[in-house]
Amino acid sequence: MDQMVTQAEVRDRVRAFAQEADLLLDAKTILGEGPYWHAEQQKLYYVDIAGEMFCRFDPITMQNEQFLVGKTVGAVVCDASDSDVVIVSTRDGFERYHMGTGTLTLLADPEADLLGNRFNDGKCDSKGRFFAGTMQHVEADVTGSLYVLDTDGQCRKLVDDVGVSNGIAWSLDEKQMYYIDSMKQTVTAFDYDVANGTLSNPQIIIDFHKEDGFPDGMTIDSEGMLWIAHWDGWQVSRWDPRTGTKLGAVYVPVAKASSCAFGGDDLMTLYITTASIGTSPSALALQPHAGGIFTYHPCVKGTTTNPYRRAVSKGESAS
Repeated sequence: MDQMVTQAEVRDRVRAFAQEADLLLDAKTILGEGPYWHAEQQKLYYVDIAGEMFCRFDPITMQNEQFLVGKTVGAVVCDASDSDVVIVSTRDGFERYHMGTGTLTLLADPEADLLGNRFNDGKCDSKGRFFAGTMQHVEADVTGSLYVLDTDGQCRKLVDDVGVSNGIAWSLDEKQMYYIDSMKQTVTAFDYDVANGTLSNPQIIIDFHKEDGFPDGMTIDSEGMLWIAHWDGWQVSRWDPRTGTKLGAVYVPVAKASSCAFGGDDLMTLYITTASIGTSPSALALQPHAGGIFTYHPCVKGTTTNPYRRAVSKGESAS
């Protein structure tokens, strides 16, 4: 993907909204992504895909723990049954990672025959199913798909013909799932059956071709509006999914805004991940905090992120 716009161009447009994100942590990620807020721990999890790790950040103490996975990791979600365990989507599929021992356990590898692909962004629905999609490493061909890891451990393909699988969010009533394919520059709404985790009736609701950059990660607020990070677009924008209308934007002083999630004890803080990958030294001089974690405080409450909920059979230990 290559659709770079200059910082000055975007800043002049976005600053008309008089909103700008603030640096929280100069994390220096290569490809920061996938923010996940753990409400009980009051900590932010996020990944550095190219750095082959995920992090756990405490915004009160400013402690930033790093967990090296040793392979590309596209998304991280917590395990509801074990506080020492997370589920990650890696280049090899869905895996269980024990933070105490560093042990990886493969749960499902639906693309074992597609060595040029890797998993990218992912998220859990309210039932604890883990949705994550794939993309080609070199982003040349449309070889990706969207999968779901069910709570019983079974993996299903839901969508194929995907370029760069990215942001996922559900409507407040969970009757729709919103999904971003960055390569196609679209946000698609599917009818969603929360009872069995199936998708149907895809409809493109937002076309990004006239926007700055590419749509990347996203979240949804308590009013049902989508917040979308612009890769190579210097901003996070807010959209009404019912009309496809852009409602506003927050300027981010980094070109590659990659994703966002609400957090804080009141869910009134928007955490924004960014990336430095592919940025020239001269461009980095103008955005020294590329790869950092930024925050913005909107006048609207967010929604929670969900953990993976592995079904435990009778007599079986959750761990």
